[in-house]
Amino acid sequence: MAVATPRVFVSHLSGVAVFDPNGDQVGRVRDLVAMLRVGNRPPRLLGLVVEVISRRRIFLPMTRVTGVESGQVITTGVVNMRRFEQRASETLVFGELLDRRVHLVETGEEATVLDVGISRLPARRDWEIDKVFVRKGKGGALRRKGDTVTVEWSAVTGFSREEHGQGAENLLATFDQLRPADLASVLHHLSPKRRAEVAAALDDDRLADVLEELPEDDQVEILGKLQDERAADVLEAMDPDDAADLLSELPEEEKERLLTLMQPDDAADVRRLMAYEDRTAGGLMTTEPVVLRPDATVADALARVRDPDLSPALAAQVYVCRPPDETPTGKYLGLVHFQRLLRDPPFTLVGSIAVTDLPPLPPDTPLSTVASYLATYNMVAAPVVDESGSLLGAVTVDDVLDHLLPEDWREAEMHDPALDGLAETEHAQEGTEGEAGHAVKGVWHGR
Repeated sequence: MAVATPRVFVSHLSGVAVFDPNGDQVGRVRDLVAMLRVGNRPPRLLGLVVEVISRRRIFLPMTRVTGVESGQVITTGVVNMRRFEQRASETLVFGELLDRRVHLVETGEEATVLDVGISRLPARRDWEIDKVFVRKGKGGALRRKGDTVTVEWSAVTGFSREEHGQGAENLLATFDQLRPADLASVLHHLSPKRRAEVAAALDDDRLADVLEELPEDDQVEILGKLQDERAADVLEAMDPDDAADLLSELPEEEKERLLTLMQPDDAADVRRLMAYEDRTAGGLMTTEPVVLRPDATVADALARVRDPDLSPALAAQVYVCRPPDETPTGKYLGLVHFQRLLRDPPFTLVGSIAVTDLPPLPPDTPLSTVASYLATYNMVAAPVVDESGSLLGAVTVDDVLDHLLPEDWREAEMHDPALDGLAETEHAQEGTEGEAGHAVKGVWHGR
């Protein structure tokens, strides 16, 4: 028998691990699904949106939750692996309730929802939202002051109406520790209205990181809802190759307008990348590898690759070139792997240890050849050099994989044949194993 669970505020459930009775992790909580009810009755909590290891989002009914405690959620072990689809009658707690502006019934004051509390009904397996944590006063990014108070659900009004211009600060606070790829998954599953509001609340660097992880149609949609000046700032914060890919999806007039608004140096890098054919080394490369002159030391190189803004692939090696040391550089001399930097004394000149017998790639090298090159030489990045011998940039393995995978790989679900087989027999299994504690792991029938 499940032990009664005390009240839990939903902000504490963001990203919490979900386990089956055997202690195996099923996934992580990404949202909660509620159903608003007429009058002042507290909403019924229908279930959790859980992101499983394949990045698929599934629905876990609260009737299958046996415990919410110690920073974890325990289930019966019976999980439907069908992709979650929000129904018209359902409301996402993180996505749609947090940051909503409501009014206190007693005083009529306006308030902003910071959090909501859920609790299990006595002697039942049903859960409901019974508490609301609000900040009094008008909302807005610059209005952070005001008394905070926890009230009953019935003590506030305004949840049933659609709100225009809803903030996103508290929603983002619940996902503050997410990696860009995971936050991109959150945005992808929000409504277009909410997605635009969340994007507006992100700072330029964070939004740039998230955009790089989103499908192209989401990228275009979000960028199109930003003011032109801010859109240009976000493009500047993106990796040049990702910015070039995004701009190539826009109409010519809009593309030129945004390039004109960007800083000249950033725009020049992007224009240079857009001049190369897609699926070639020039079209795939980034123009911002770590470039050092031959008289730089190992200590200099290690200081450069410690930059936390560098991706692991770019930090894996440095490129030794004659001045100028910004792409396109002077004559390319060779490269030094990070591992070699760790083996040599700090005062060693990088020019004396550079690998010079590894042929660089011309910018017109096709994608298949780039992939073979990286595999043949066990590389995570490769130099791209023009006819004059100048370094133009570097192709990293993540960009190669991005273009080798299907175009919709960010949205596609990973299908497990074993689960497909189980789904075909779930009706038969239900009658014999079902709720008896030995249900087929990974499947149950219907929502």
